[in-house]
Amino acid sequence: MKILVTGGAGYKGIKLSSRLLELGHKVTIFDNFMYGYDSVLHLATNQNVKIMKADIRNGVENLKEFDVVFHLAGISGFPACASNPHSAQLINVEATKELVKKLGKGQYIIYASTTSIYGKSGDACYEDTPVEPVSTYAHTKFAAEKIVQEKENAISLRFATIFGFSPKMRMDLMVNDFAYKAVKERVLVLFDSFAKRTFLHIDDAVGAYIFALKNADNMKGQVFNAGNNALNYSKAEIAEMIKKRVDFEVINSELKDKDLRHFIVNFDKIANAGFKPEKTVEEGIDELLKIYEFYEYFSHYRTI
Repeated sequence: MKILVTGGAGYKGIKLSSRLLELGHKVTIFDNFMYGYDSVLHLATNQNVKIMKADIRNGVENLKEFDVVFHLAGISGFPACASNPHSAQLINVEATKELVKKLGKGQYIIYASTTSIYGKSGDACYEDTPVEPVSTYAHTKFAAEKIVQEKENAISLRFATIFGFSPKMRMDLMVNDFAYKAVKERVLVLFDSFAKRTFLHIDDAVGAYIFALKNADNMKGQVFNAGNNALNYSKAEIAEMIKKRVDFEVINSELKDKDLRHFIVNFDKIANAGFKPEKTVEEGIDELLKIYEFYEYFSHYRTI
């Protein structure tokens, strides 16, 4: 198939694009490359890939040539959206609206939604649970999800918090961040350490996208929580997993988290459809610790 991946050079996008190419699809990676080009260079000479440097706010040219659109482009996470609320609205919501408007009836769109929209309910959250977004990020992602779901051939995957290694690393994701601070700073401050959320390895997130592609006819028109019922953990539990592997100090702050997310998500719907994640949080931590032995975020050239 001819497939467009918006945000295809990003943390999830580059691993998804690589997997689609391995499966024999023709892939167009659409990205503004605001974080650089390194993540896509290993794919650049592949005869089945086209790389487009463009801004999603300006629309996508020749959109009708694609069979499927994986829509990952957006400002991701609480800090980035809080710092750029106007851009978050334009990119996450308005650009999605224009993208969906231009899709033909036979084209599929698979959207990267998030379990962050469930907020701080503290209860088990199903696909029909009322959402409680508590951040600009969550508000804009839910607004975009509703726009996407107006299209018949749409699938929205509400992803758990992703973790693990990618050629384009994200350090603002909880497990990635906690492991990095444990290694580099040897101290980790926890806010609302009781707060639980759900997790999913990035390879399994890519697996969920591929699963949706292969089962699109049965999944279209629906929203699915994408994750694993076995991977619901509190911040304290994640810190303890890392502490078994690295010597560092954990400080429990009395200050409140500005982005409190406290919920347990149920993933029965996608599991009953046949999706089975494979990787554990412990496996993700082990691979991150191996990377962090040499990897420096915001690396720069030093005098030698």
